[in-house]
Amino acid sequence: MGFTVAIVGRPNVGKSTLFNRLLEQRKAIVDDQSGVTRDRQYGITDWNGKTFNVIDTGGFVPQSEDIFEREIKKQVLIAVEEANAIVFMVDVTTGITDLDEAMADVLRRSTKPILLVVNKVDNNERLLEASEFYSLGLEHIFFLSSMSGSGTGELLDALTALITEKDSSETDKENQLPKFAIIGQPNTGKSSLLNALVGQERTIVSNIAGTTRDTIHTHYKQFNKEFILIDTAGIRRKTKVHEDLEFYSVIRAINAIDEADVCLLMLDAEKGIAAQDLNIFAQVVKKGKGMVVLVNKWDLIKKETNTAKEFEKDLKKRLAPFTDVPLLFISATEKTRIFKVIETAIEVFENRQRKIPTSQLNEVMLKAVEAYHAPVVRGNSIKIKYITQLPTVVPSFAFFCNFPDDVKQPYKNYLENQLRASFKFTGVPIRLFFRKK
Repeated sequence: MGFTVAIVGRPNVGKSTLFNRLLEQRKAIVDDQSGVTRDRQYGITDWNGKTFNVIDTGGFVPQSEDIFEREIKKQVLIAVEEANAIVFMVDVTTGITDLDEAMADVLRRSTKPILLVVNKVDNNERLLEASEFYSLGLEHIFFLSSMSGSGTGELLDALTALITEKDSSETDKENQLPKFAIIGQPNTGKSSLLNALVGQERTIVSNIAGTTRDTIHTHYKQFNKEFILIDTAGIRRKTKVHEDLEFYSVIRAINAIDEADVCLLMLDAEKGIAAQDLNIFAQVVKKGKGMVVLVNKWDLIKKETNTAKEFEKDLKKRLAPFTDVPLLFISATEKTRIFKVIETAIEVFENRQRKIPTSQLNEVMLKAVEAYHAPVVRGNSIKIKYITQLPTVVPSFAFFCNFPDDVKQPYKNYLENQLRASFKFTGVPIRLFFRKK
């Protein structure tokens, strides 16, 4: 594993602002409501040539009746366990609170390096007030303002001093692993699938829709398979987006699609496929990402003969024209076929990386062209002379021909189907381009 730094502290001290500043992007959702960051958030940053992971955690509230706050406490303890170093954040404007003392108490028992960060120190007067935090008895103390960024350099220097070259290169290596995003509407069981795969409670699972607000990265390494799983907040139809937070989450899910190599679209077996799902599906295709469709809660469906077959037929009809997509019937809670999900996702990932030698491509595709010529347009017969795969991330093919603009969609579909029949591109959108030689 690479080197990981966790940012912890009570609610509203500015952890996410620091997290965003370290990553130089708006990754964490920042809002003045306390408790917006409910789960651990991951990011990667580098400083002085060293790369490390940063975890942002929800605010720590030790004794609480609130279900989310109890869950947050669990999350914080996991983050502390996962991290190699801990940034403990406090707020100079409120001074030391009981919560800070409770947290310091938990952290003092840890053997890991603890860096105490006093936030919102943006003038000399506050610098004087900040000295009371020495009484927490933690030796590394930093004064900074995460809003303006003053003082973050010293903190980063201290952090990178703890990181070896080996840790740094491991962190880099992790970032090249396949990334799978679990996407879909709220309450289809995305977090349950993640927990079933990873075998521990990584995300907060409850029946309240919209529990997972951020995307969460989980490094999976079991059974000789290694990849990063991205769990996204449920994507909502626009009419239901009341809170701004939900709006952020939709954007976040779109970003997760951008970040992923393969998207696992979860549907609820009882509800079937809705317009919103088709919308997400179209986004994935448009962005040229791999795709696996998972029908969850299949254990709850009353089975007649060929239920799965009919469901599949109906689904493929709705997904047309891109129907070369793996479809799996699973149950996240019963753990039915969930390893098949991983195997399929890895296959799709490999299909997306597939490069076909030009000689082989021409041999197969020119035969297909011979077998069925493009229709004559305005008296011009279209001749395709040569085909090559382009060096792009999404599998793309250039067909060189005499009248590229006259090739119509049905013929393009025929060529795409021939490509799919001869070479494995299941689950991957492919692009065809027609060019003049």
